[in-house]
Amino acid sequence: MGIGNLIMSDDGAGVKVIQHLAENYRFPPEVTVLDGGTLGLDLLPRLEGIDRLLIVDAVETGNAPGSLIRLSGDEIPIVMETKLSPHQMGLKDLIAISVLQGVKPPEMVLLGVQPETIELGLDLSPAVEEQFDELINKVIQELKNWNISVEPADKLSS
Repeated sequence: MGIGNLIMSDDGAGVKVIQHLAENYRFPPEVTVLDGGTLGLDLLPRLEGIDRLLIVDAVETGNAPGSLIRLSGDEIPIVMETKLSPHQMGLKDLIAISVLQGVKPPEMVLLGVQPETIELGLDLSPAVEEQFDELINKVIQELKNWNISVEPADKLSS
């Protein structure tokens, strides 16, 4: 699930990664590639009945712009204490309410990138753009670690 606002420059990195994956890779039927955008609590029904959730997002870590981070389990809400943008509060609330309602996925991983800018704009900053392919690779590797088959779309057509 990619989270972020596409018109806020680096804040849209998670959504852009998910869009790239959906367009260029094929996944087994049990995998849903979801653009969560800025939906926040509206995503709660999508968490019901899933075993694993992989979130891709811009995350304020205090590190250099473009730095990548991997958090899992209980580490995820901790990083949300520093509010980066309006959707992050929605993500934190989503996780909290999913716990209260008993629908929190047993396994969660957050792959994030430190934004350089979250100003109005459609393009990623150079620092985040430089890490875009690496973030995609980390998503694919995480899925492979979960024994999920990920194939490039062009491989299937040949």
